[in-house]
Amino acid sequence: MLEKIKMPTGSARDVVIKVTNLKKNFAELKAVDGLSFEIYRGEIFGFLGPNGAGKTTSINMICGLLEPSDGNITFLNNQKNGKNKVRRHIGICPQDNIIWPKLTCLEQLEFIGEMYSVPRKVARQRGEELLQILGLSGKGNKLASTLSGGMQRRLNLALALIHDPEILVLDEPEAGLDPQSRVLIREYVRSLARQKTIILTTHNMDEADRMADRVAIIDHGKLLVLDTPETLKRSIGEGDVLELEIRGLSSEQAEAAIEESLPELTSVRAEQSNLSLDKDEIVSSAMPPRNDVLMIRGQNIVEKLPAVIEIIQRAGGQVGEVHLRTNTLEDVFISLTGRGLRE
Repeated sequence: MLEKIKMPTGSARDVVIKVTNLKKNFAELKAVDGLSFEIYRGEIFGFLGPNGAGKTTSINMICGLLEPSDGNITFLNNQKNGKNKVRRHIGICPQDNIIWPKLTCLEQLEFIGEMYSVPRKVARQRGEELLQILGLSGKGNKLASTLSGGMQRRLNLALALIHDPEILVLDEPEAGLDPQSRVLIREYVRSLARQKTIILTTHNMDEADRMADRVAIIDHGKLLVLDTPETLKRSIGEGDVLELEIRGLSSEQAEAAIEESLPELTSVRAEQSNLSLDKDEIVSSAMPPRNDVLMIRGQNIVEKLPAVIEIIQRAGGQVGEVHLRTNTLEDVFISLTGRGLRE
């Protein structure tokens, strides 16, 4: 068994990876600029950021593929990163599929197993089990190059797991997958959690929200936030959106009353909307949009709903239908990193 890092008194979590003031410079470019965080044993750790934020550079340093300019990465039994014995505990599923065109699926699994000193017989047995789990049964003797892109993606996950690593790094694991394959991969990765520590990088905020126990968002090589998705959604961004149908009062009058009584809300505005239809139906519907709709946005807006209803009633109106769109992880991400396009 791998030893754990000594934790401060009172800590209940085992630290698998401890990153301290990590830096990486390429000439004048600071790709990673003082990153510090801890990853716990058995968690799915979402590592997010825009293009060029330093994610790939950081992951490469954690995996021992790149030497840091400064800082420390300590994990497992307090070994420093870059040692072969450390790498054996890490499995990597990169964003770009790794395929040897002239090898069958099982031969590829045996080949990667050999690189990690896994006996061929053991690698073949594990390989057959992984192919079965990942929906590739019957493909063992097929050339990997003949598989579809989605099948190759699932094969690459099997390659990352063939040596039974304690730490699994998944770079855009659902990229190029159809919905059925995404569900399969997502459920399998979830089943691995608690058995393995998983680092997940993705641009799909919904994927990160569904899968990650905690999320770190970085930009320009610096850590911006680190917390659970739910905590981040409650505390960062413009907040949830309430759409209220206003009766007996114009939405402009309701807007003025709410802004006067609850100035802390991010925005309150009258909107043309049709609460009974979704976006696609609104486009195709011959029904005219309503004018008696109010859009309210703010943090923890549901808690303010009773006060909002009371304000509208005091002003002489009533609230009809109410729709809620909660703050999303994408809202949090955009709030922290901006809307500008990245190279």
